[in-house]
Amino acid sequence: MKTTKVNLPVESPITPEEEAFIEEQFQGLLNDYAHTRKGDKADLIKRVFEFAKKANGNLRRLSGEPQICHELAVARIVSHDIGMGSTSICAALMHDIVANTDTTFEEIDDTFGERIGNLIRGLNRISGNNFRFVTEETSDASHRGIKNPEEQAENFRNLLLTMCEDIRVILVKIADRLHNMRTLSALSPFKQKRIANETLYLYAPLAYRLGLFSIKSELEDLSLKYEHPEEYEELKQKLKDSEESRDRLFATFSAPIIGLLDGLGLKYTFKERMKSLYSIWNKMHTKHVPFEQVYDLFAARIVFTPQSEESEKTDCWRIYTAITSVYKLHPDRIRDWISHPKSNGYEALHVTVMGPDGNWIEIQIRSERMDEIAEHGLAVHWKYKRGKQVNEADNDLDKWVKSIKNILDDPNPNALDFLDTIKLNVLSTEIYVFTPAGDLKELPKGATALDFAFDLHTHIGLCAEAARINHELVPLSTELESGQQVEIITSPKETCQLGWAAFVTTSKARSAVRSYLNKHFPEAIAAMSAAVIKIRSIGITFIKGIT
Repeated sequence: MKTTKVNLPVESPITPEEEAFIEEQFQGLLNDYAHTRKGDKADLIKRVFEFAKKANGNLRRLSGEPQICHELAVARIVSHDIGMGSTSICAALMHDIVANTDTTFEEIDDTFGERIGNLIRGLNRISGNNFRFVTEETSDASHRGIKNPEEQAENFRNLLLTMCEDIRVILVKIADRLHNMRTLSALSPFKQKRIANETLYLYAPLAYRLGLFSIKSELEDLSLKYEHPEEYEELKQKLKDSEESRDRLFATFSAPIIGLLDGLGLKYTFKERMKSLYSIWNKMHTKHVPFEQVYDLFAARIVFTPQSEESEKTDCWRIYTAITSVYKLHPDRIRDWISHPKSNGYEALHVTVMGPDGNWIEIQIRSERMDEIAEHGLAVHWKYKRGKQVNEADNDLDKWVKSIKNILDDPNPNALDFLDTIKLNVLSTEIYVFTPAGDLKELPKGATALDFAFDLHTHIGLCAEAARINHELVPLSTELESGQQVEIITSPKETCQLGWAAFVTTSKARSAVRSYLNKHFPEAIAAMSAAVIKIRSIGITFIKGIT
């Protein structure tokens, strides 16, 4: 494989102080590994570290730190923050080695085996690609940072293909991006904003979909810091100024709950959880409100040790009962992720109650196991399920990866359509709706009733006539919201129409509609595709819902 060497600063010898720091960080990595895994591959990690350290030599990053420090930092994120095993740690220690040095993939294969070598190949396959997304300001690709949509589409195909082959590749890549964002100040303002934009539109959503909530929040905050530095600093100061009053409110709010929880005999922690800077900033801009009117600046989190493995869910509901005996419950804001875990393995019970100041406060109830999965994501989820029966969360994870494969298998050659599909199906946040029988279904935000029909079954989608949302008759083009109950009304025969192509959003629905229309209305579809391409080329917005 041909690789492009990275332009690094002039080499300079590693100082004794730096040598001591490198050794300290490596010992920290070994400690992380010993605490999260069996530790039986520590010797392999030591060999890889010595190999990487020797290969990097005196190379330094633009920040001035030795290159090996970056590899160590990424490996520690992979081990400590994500909880991955020895193969991923070794790949992290060598993830830049082929691009930056004369080391070859064959040398890595011969020395450490193809499992590690193939993971590094995957990382190099997606390294150096720039990812830009369509924003809402204009539909003209030249004005949206997409200089070459075909090249962008190919970059995303490589990323998704690599991710489907081995999910560990994207997990290590997210760790690499996190450390790069932490050290972004070394780059020029232009590069800072470009990388921050890419992080916000690609890596933060991927981190969320993989259950890495802490990493997702930090990536978003760091992106805000470099994209909107003045607003970031202003918000940071306002949070600092309001800290004392928030602490007083939380103390008043938590006191009666603590009294009841102590009576349950559970071992627990009850703490305040601040809304991230990016979440506050995003709410201010989407709701058009000042900082002073963002009332949900903090939430509360209860993490408990269950009395037994079997009582974990029961203990969650016991805590819920104690809370709602003190504070008024918001009936529409109960989120039961313990009965139906999210697709990324997230489990918790969310309840919103009215606080002493008259504002709503969300409380998250988690066991220690749930909390570890929530903080560290997919890798820890897999650790817990080893040797156990596959559950709903595992099936949903497989379903998400399958949806990515469906996107890759779609023969549609239009690059902008492909980029839109990725944004809607891979990186968007999800909504949760119910069937009339009470089954929970996950769909991307922006999905319509027709998308729901195709999610149930392709035949139901093709025969759909209308829908009922919460028992009210609505068109199939109606956009769904979390918590709704959706019923599809079908016809005995297929009813698919040309206009459906304008408001289906999921890859499964798009593929089924396109296949049906290509078969029954080939000339009309060809004309529509040509018209859409022409509309996009002159910068006119193609509005969803117009048929």
